Amino acid sequence: MDCDLLVVGAGPCGLAAAISAQRAGLTARVLDAGPVVSTITQYPYYVSFFSTAEKLSLGGVPFVVPGEKPTRRDALAYYRAITRHFALDVHQYERVTAVERAEGGLVVHSETLEGVRSRTRARAVCVATGYFGSPNRLGVPGETLPHVTHLYREGHPAFDQDVVVVGGGNSAAEATLDLWRAGARPTLVHFGPTFDKRIKPWVLPDLQNRMTEGAIAARWNSRVTAIEPGLVTINGPQGDERLVARFVYVMTGFAPNTDLLREAGVPIDPVTGIPAHDPDTLETTVPGLFIAGVVVAGFDANKVFIENGRFHGDRIVARLLGRPVPAPPRLSAELDT
Repeated sequence: MDCDLLVVGAGPCGLAAAISAQRAGLTARVLDAGPVVSTITQYPYYVSFFSTAEKLSLGGVPFVVPGEKPTRRDALAYYRAITRHFALDVHQYERVTAVERAEGGLVVHSETLEGVRSRTRARAVCVATGYFGSPNRLGVPGETLPHVTHLYREGHPAFDQDVVVVGGGNSAAEATLDLWRAGARPTLVHFGPTFDKRIKPWVLPDLQNRMTEGAIAARWNSRVTAIEPGLVTINGPQGDERLVARFVYVMTGFAPNTDLLREAGVPIDPVTGIPAHDPDTLETTVPGLFIAGVVVAGFDANKVFIENGRFHGDRIVARLLGRPVPAPPRLSAELDT
């Protein structure tokens, strides 16, 4: 065996699982298609976490920040430091392409950016791949055009431009406000009659006030039907309408990437998106193959955050060592960005 536990995904929950394994005397290796905590690198540059630093910490190492809530930059620095502090065996930019059963464990196939392919034999594998790599797509013509994005970083590039934001959740609301503050002319398009129920309470009044004064436009009960350079076609209560848009931000959320699990033989519930697994040990129907982090929640990413997902590794390690599985911690506050 090359290692006892191979973790797919170097996000906070994946790193936490590796730390749990090492502390228990097991060897652990982490593979990620991108950099350490690549999901956080996709957050808007200005973002601050809703949770406190204490609830984002790993391995008992304090996460010290100058303010009340850590920023994106604080988190990136902390998780880099954690990786070095625990001397974690992390292979960045090495994408896992398949997980196969083998005698005495599992075999993980991977490939680096340079095209080097590897086979790693592990007693157990934990898939903690997060969800930012698989956006919920509109499925309309033009969605792959270069001026369309499913990620939002900042509003400055859209200064003095007409833009369309698609969605009705926190990401869409905050992106729309930031675009307006950066001098863009945003129009929000949402298939529902109003914003989603989970909009942050301090964001909603600000956005509604801007809409009331006419600074931000909205098209409710409307769906995008096509995107082309400079234009977005929508269908709403008044029929078809074409909106001018230099840039289009599709803020419709993400779904967990379960392709590896499905190809390994793990059934995925078509309604919930949840892989078949033991809720206590997090072991899937394939012996030795575990899940951790947001993958556990399927399509409802609001159930698992860093705050509670960081303890998934303890449950996996307990299963591997034949020890009692610790009870999951209570989630004291919803994490968001």
